[in-house]
Amino acid sequence: MFIATLIAPRGALDPALVDNLRNAWGGGDARWLSPREAAEFDIVRSPENLEHTRAETKAMGVDLNVLPAKDRRKKMLLADMDSTMIEQECIDELAEEAGVGPHVRDITARAMNGELDFEGALLERVKLLEGLPETVITQVLEERITLAPGGRELVRTMQASGAHCVLVSGGFTAFTSRVATLLGFDENHANTLLAADGRLTGDVARPVLGRKAKIRALSEITAQRGICAVDVIAVGDGANDLGMLHRAGIGVALHAKPAVAAQCDVRIDHGDLTALLYLQGYTRNAFAPL
Repeated sequence: MFIATLIAPRGALDPALVDNLRNAWGGGDARWLSPREAAEFDIVRSPENLEHTRAETKAMGVDLNVLPAKDRRKKMLLADMDSTMIEQECIDELAEEAGVGPHVRDITARAMNGELDFEGALLERVKLLEGLPETVITQVLEERITLAPGGRELVRTMQASGAHCVLVSGGFTAFTSRVATLLGFDENHANTLLAADGRLTGDVARPVLGRKAKIRALSEITAQRGICAVDVIAVGDGANDLGMLHRAGIGVALHAKPAVAAQCDVRIDHGDLTALLYLQGYTRNAFAPL
């Protein structure tokens, strides 16, 4: 048994679209997880025309996903930070302060789309930050970084159901520690920017946390907690997230780079982070209070 889920920005999901698709696929009765925002219905098998239909609903501003009905509720959230739990790339914002913003943004975009080696691209960009005062980190956090919509609801609701929430990033601990505190994550992992005499040295501590490290975090933390990869929902947007997205029980490409989205079965292009709750069958009135 499978479940088809349709998710759109609040107020934008047309009930007629849900009914038409349910009828076309011979699905069961529609269940509304949130009025005019998220709905689901049971189907016996994943439809052969799924990708064609997804392209059509995407053009309407609706995310369509089909997942197995079994074991939908996950016991762990593994989330990327940059352009996922926050709306920016931290290194790009630091680069703006260093006067090399456009150059670094171009490298970041290419790395996240899988065109460049992640570790090499990270070290190249960090080198350009050499000499910045450490205080710029606090300034960027306060003035440039904004939380992605739905993040608090996602973390708190999963925790209320007993899930363990982990923030894992190819970015920097100076940012993940703050974001993790704001959103309520249980733990966070990232790279450490090195500094001396109050200024960034243009380097990070080794080993560099990249794609393999995210996979390792998934394996090690699930083992510590006595659960399996199938019990995890992971979310990210860049090429360095693909390993964990492919191994998790549900791997969600959220507003992902085109090359990344093309390699993921579960994609959210229009909804916010609460979409991860709808994919697990939560209703909006079951969200934990903020």
